[in-house]
Amino acid sequence: MPAKDGQSTVDPVDKLIIEQLQEDGRRPYTEVAMKVGLSEAAVRQRVKTMINSGVMQIVAVADPLRSGFPIEVMVALRVEGDLMKTAEALAAVPEIIYVVVAAGSFDILVEVLCSDHDHLLKLLNEKIRTIPGVTRAETFTYLRIVKETYSYGTWH
Repeated sequence: MPAKDGQSTVDPVDKLIIEQLQEDGRRPYTEVAMKVGLSEAAVRQRVKTMINSGVMQIVAVADPLRSGFPIEVMVALRVEGDLMKTAEALAAVPEIIYVVVAAGSFDILVEVLCSDHDHLLKLLNEKIRTIPGVTRAETFTYLRIVKETYSYGTWH
């Protein structure tokens, strides 16, 4: 729900709705309504409000390994100049699925998905390292993801 400062906030009932949809984004509103103690119409309205305000989105999440992208890598970048311009240029690269401006030893972290090592080499050499501002790239290849969750933001 919109707050006075333009930020969106969620109340405990919104969090319960989010939890239900994180378990199954296709769960019928009638089922969600029964679990959270509201009418179907009230749940539908709250979901619409949360989507429109950017609090949540309902999407399909594919497993990269099973979708033809077995190489998943975090690339830590040092950047000179305007961080946001560099971050925006990186965000435009299709293989880059996550871009964050960070504080610490690196300025920007990006997560990439590649079909094989040649694809990764080409991505690093021809796209990432050629973006203006990028001065150093260090790669961290994922060997195994131990935990990946989409249930954040609703802990009680």
